[in-house]
Amino acid sequence: MASTLEKFIHSLDPRALPRVLQIQAGIYFQGSIYEMFGNECCLSTGEVIKVIGFKINKLIASICENNEVSRFSAKVELPLNFPGLYKVVADKTPYVSIEEITTSVFIGPTRFGHPCFYSPEDIKLTNLTIKHGEQITFNSVEEVNGTMSVNCGIVRNNQSHSFTLPLSQEGKFYECEDDQIYTLKEIAEWKIPKSRDRIVKLSNTLHIWDSSNPLPENFDGCLILTPVYEVQAVMKFRKDIVHILSDLDIEVKDITDCYDISSFLQPLSLEDVFERTSKEFPMTAEIMDGPSGSQKPCNLLHTGKEIVIYKKYQATRVLASEIRSNSPKRHFLIPMSYKGKFKRRPREFPTAYDLEIAKSEKEQLHVVATKAFDSPHKELYSVSVGDQFLVQQCQTSEVLYEGRKKLIDVLACEQILSDTYKKVLLPMYMEGGFVEVIHDKKRYQLSEICKEFRLPFNVKVSVRDLSVEEDILAAVPGLQLEEEITDSYLLISSASSPVESWEIPVYRLNMSVHLLSKDVQTVVPPVTKTTVEEISDEQYYMVRRYENQTLHPPPRPPKKPTTLAPKPVFAVPRQGVSDVLQAPKNFGVDTTKKLCSNQAADVSELQFSCQNDLVHRENKKDMTGKATLVETSVIKGLTNKALGKCEAEKEEEEEHDYNYVDEHIIENITKVFQGTTVRNKHAL
Repeated sequence: MASTLEKFIHSLDPRALPRVLQIQAGIYFQGSIYEMFGNECCLSTGEVIKVIGFKINKLIASICENNEVSRFSAKVELPLNFPGLYKVVADKTPYVSIEEITTSVFIGPTRFGHPCFYSPEDIKLTNLTIKHGEQITFNSVEEVNGTMSVNCGIVRNNQSHSFTLPLSQEGKFYECEDDQIYTLKEIAEWKIPKSRDRIVKLSNTLHIWDSSNPLPENFDGCLILTPVYEVQAVMKFRKDIVHILSDLDIEVKDITDCYDISSFLQPLSLEDVFERTSKEFPMTAEIMDGPSGSQKPCNLLHTGKEIVIYKKYQATRVLASEIRSNSPKRHFLIPMSYKGKFKRRPREFPTAYDLEIAKSEKEQLHVVATKAFDSPHKELYSVSVGDQFLVQQCQTSEVLYEGRKKLIDVLACEQILSDTYKKVLLPMYMEGGFVEVIHDKKRYQLSEICKEFRLPFNVKVSVRDLSVEEDILAAVPGLQLEEEITDSYLLISSASSPVESWEIPVYRLNMSVHLLSKDVQTVVPPVTKTTVEEISDEQYYMVRRYENQTLHPPPRPPKKPTTLAPKPVFAVPRQGVSDVLQAPKNFGVDTTKKLCSNQAADVSELQFSCQNDLVHRENKKDMTGKATLVETSVIKGLTNKALGKCEAEKEEEEEHDYNYVDEHIIENITKVFQGTTVRNKHAL
């Protein structure tokens, strides 16, 4: 039976792909030419195409009143990157079976792909009864004992219970309310069910309204979203993949069951290639649909290019994020073969518990406090801004409370005074703030850092990788090396001129190839080139979510005893540096900008000057090899007035100078501090 292309796609189960369609009727009659995304193709009546995939390209929105389309609402077209955050309104129409849910709703491995439903009736299983109204989370679809089922879960009395529901399970299943907020792109990819519209409520706008905005000014109501799909198809006598919008006015007929589908070229995704057995490699392939420009890791990956795929394998990468707080962070995957060198950058620790986690046997952790804390117990130490500590170990200590002794977890430290050390105990629940003091000026290879230190670890590129034309890490002011991951790669080279081979990621590169019957000239790949891969926020969270599912975060620090009334925060000068350091934001200084250009720069410089002043003003070491004792007056004594003098001390780092900027800042702060001291003496 013939139907419109739009109706066919809306009812199509993605698991039923590929499908062979025949053009039946429409405005695209015999011999018509239609340009699709720069590609011309002929959609003649009787033409046969093979649909291999589809995705939402844009959304048609109508203003919604009382969950119905307003009679006076004009339909507007919204691109997927249309700004704003939205809440999903639960669908009031029930699903009548588990199978209907799985064919309509996207279920996948991410939190976006875990929809929740409830049944108004109890569901009795072999070992469990699901109570009516209880929220059921759908996690995945797979075959269990020969029956297609959904892996589900419920949370009851703070305990998770897992079970399966067969697709044949019937009943009424209603969508649960969703209190999360999403971008329009996330809604399009995960939250619009097949053959149903989706009602969303605008939660927060991300831009100021202007005349180009298709929505009314100050609009904060609901929208009904109707998806328009982009259909990926293969035509009989074309090698490339064509893209067709589902709202084209054409009629199609599904003839899959009576057509030889093997007569079409067989496009394979990189995932499909990776699933081939190792014995099938090396192989020759032609790229049918290359990745977009920003995705290309090398210049080989464009449509029509013939490549050799030598092998598949797993490779180690270090996941790193840019250290900054005033703009979106960039994320990178760094190969172990990266030839640049790194210098350490100071870490920040929000609690005493974080100090316990970060300490290592290799070196003693030296920190300076950036936030005051007044202990409720006289046996424990009250911290002032600027206090310095050498972290020792976790232990228990007796404290007196309401006339009774009780044991609590504490962190033993040595406080660094002007001419001695003092043993102190900090409560593990202490909500303070600390900045690491770096004494190590060595330059490290990436492999050395991963071997000698515990990630996460803060660094900056000191010597760029000279083996590549442009090292994108060299311009980053600071990096946090977060964790090592293992990812899937294919090794490829050009079929015509195999001078070098490249590693391409399997699960982050969107491209299609078809295999050729040509023999591979050489089975030994040429020299391999690896590159630093910059990944999007979405890819970053996917990598962390999938590659390290077995890793668990450390336990949360103990909570502060609720029966103890906290005392006022330790008094500090109202206009002192301590005010500025109460909430440190960013310890990476962007050396491409002028120093002291605004208040944020002042804070960053001062934070760096504190920790570097401790390093560069070393004048003696004791016999035990402990860190040098330094005075904390540099941190406590500076005033906002002195900080203002920094405006006249601006410097810019030389281009391609990847050394620390700390020395420049120290000079500025020292001059200001010395000038302030002289004026104070004269005043006396």
